Amino acid sequence: MSVEPDRPFDPEPMVGDEGEPEVGRHRDVGGEILRTPISDVPRSEAVTVPPDAPVQRTIDLMKKRKASAVLVVERRKPKRVVGIFTERDLVDRALPTRGFAKAAVRRFMTPNPETLALRDPVAYAFNKMAVGRFRHVPLVDEEGRAVGIISTTDLVDLLVELCPEEVLNLPPEPELANHPRPEGD
Repeated sequence: MSVEPDRPFDPEPMVGDEGEPEVGRHRDVGGEILRTPISDVPRSEAVTVPPDAPVQRTIDLMKKRKASAVLVVERRKPKRVVGIFTERDLVDRALPTRGFAKAAVRRFMTPNPETLALRDPVAYAFNKMAVGRFRHVPLVDEEGRAVGIISTTDLVDLLVELCPEEVLNLPPEPELANHPRPEGD
């Protein structure tokens, strides 16, 4: 199900003296998340399999493509997303089942996953992941065809991009931030 956001405001992005975007504490991170469409976020490529794909073939594909989730798409056109198979599905549903490796992935996938469109704001991905406890949200076009997937890792990378000074300049250990060393030590 794709959602169309309400956009109550659309302020100009904050810019510094030299025209570059302001970052960190001076930037409206919440506003950026509300304004930024998912299409602007570097994200994971969708790996797809048909519902009758054997679980072992799906696992092999996940390992080869370094994907922690695959989208399950119908064989016939328009190849809509009908499910998602994640590492969590593998551990919780497939592994405890005798003969899972040869079984069809449809047996263990999460059917009819919630989806978003590339035009939807990133805030909706954060919302779905937080409320639904998802680690991946399929991205679909108007026909329900897979066009990508966004993961929690993609969103963490976005937050680091929005607040690089605060995140990347932290001391190597948290306790060092609270106990500055005297000069000369």
